[in-house]
Amino acid sequence: MKNLEQKLNPYMPSWEYVPDGEPYVFGDRVYVYGSHDKFNGDVYCMLDYVCYSAPVDDLGAWRYEGVIYRKDQDPANEDLQGNLYAPAVTVGPDGRYYLYYVLSSWGVVSVAVCDEPAGKYEFYGYVHHTDGTYLGQKEGDEPQFDPAVLTEGDRTYLYTGFCGVGDKSRHGAMGTVLGPDMLTIVEGPVFVAPGEPYSHDTSFDGHAFFEGPSIRKKDGKYYFIFSTQLFHELGYAVSDDPLKGFEYKGVLVSNGDLNIDSYKPADKPMFYCANNHGSMVQIGDDWYIFYHRHTNGTNYSRQGCFEKLTEREDGTFEQAPMTSCCGMEPLRSEGTYPTYIACNLFTDTDVTYIPWSGWMDDRFPKITQEGGDIIPDGKLEAPISAEPILKDMGSWRRTNYAYIANMRDSATAGFKYFDCKNVKEMSVCTKGYATGKLEVRTKWDGEVIGSFEIGYANEWHETKADIEIPDGVHDLFFSFKGTGHLQFAAFSFIK
Repeated sequence: MKNLEQKLNPYMPSWEYVPDGEPYVFGDRVYVYGSHDKFNGDVYCMLDYVCYSAPVDDLGAWRYEGVIYRKDQDPANEDLQGNLYAPAVTVGPDGRYYLYYVLSSWGVVSVAVCDEPAGKYEFYGYVHHTDGTYLGQKEGDEPQFDPAVLTEGDRTYLYTGFCGVGDKSRHGAMGTVLGPDMLTIVEGPVFVAPGEPYSHDTSFDGHAFFEGPSIRKKDGKYYFIFSTQLFHELGYAVSDDPLKGFEYKGVLVSNGDLNIDSYKPADKPMFYCANNHGSMVQIGDDWYIFYHRHTNGTNYSRQGCFEKLTEREDGTFEQAPMTSCCGMEPLRSEGTYPTYIACNLFTDTDVTYIPWSGWMDDRFPKITQEGGDIIPDGKLEAPISAEPILKDMGSWRRTNYAYIANMRDSATAGFKYFDCKNVKEMSVCTKGYATGKLEVRTKWDGEVIGSFEIGYANEWHETKADIEIPDGVHDLFFSFKGTGHLQFAAFSFIK
């Protein structure tokens, strides 16, 4: 693949909140569909569906394709009480693009259709049994949730489901086969992966199905990706048959980097977690996992990220660590980087989960933004594709800019990875009622290699320091040690 642009997480603009990412390659572009959160939102998925795409040979040049479907287009949503939960897209036998979704207010699968991947989708109908009863409303059906779709010939495999820990009223993920009209059930539903109450004598024990099903096909086998009972991780199972025989194989990514012990203890959370949802896609010769992280100290401002996967010889995958560079080429040690690309954020008090309601308390840092939501009119090239990332310390600041807020004593922001060459001096952009030092390390618990003096500041300002980093690929961790609460916006390599 060409390295035209640096790849950054989150890969969409800093002011964009598109979680539940479902990536697909159509032609020479990769398209990502997801739900649409709101900055400072108070529930999930408050906005209409948008789409982002990028050339398959440059995953650093994402383009905003605009709003592709509005929640007022569903005839069952005239009162707008239903938000558009996580969608999925497939190409039908007629060559058109079909978008499947479930409204938050109704456990039925809705379908929209379009002649192109990122055009204006139009409502098409509801998935139903042969007698016309909607899937989810017939006796014996379970409520529908988070559809995933895969079309092979005239058959479309639809996967849905939700099963909370301890909820014996629901059984797990369901698989249903639709006919060529993309709406009518011709087989199923059947259960393909167990929820927690029914998982204990299976390969899924400890990582049972919770929500967010997705389906991919690789080397003749079906890969079922899902959010596990632990919420923060995307697990996967593999089978030779799309409707039976799935065996759990492992975790693809965790939005807290839990399970990974390569650079820290496996049970140490390195980012504040809640739910996760996404899928994998093959782009060129490589596979990638798309997922989301949580910002603003809540469940309701989630941002899309992706990582390159490492495949084992047996066709399984290693768990991908969270990175600032999408697990691809390390970032260059030049120019200025905004701190919202931090892949690690934590304090000396380990906390795994953000509360399901309300906000994290004032002890903890968070990635947030100045300004409200942006809904561009028409297509827009993402501003994160600039070369270098930022020309100078002042250029990161726009009307809507993101930064790390409320860094109290021990708060640490981590960035992976940087290809460091001849780094002797750096600067940081900070403000806030804080006094102390901002220490720099190349390991989360490593030796301090330099620090910045921090004092009270009402406006953003730049502080320089001699920071010598050995040549090579390194993590960078910035830890505040002092009193007060620091706001941290950007850092620069000074050459």
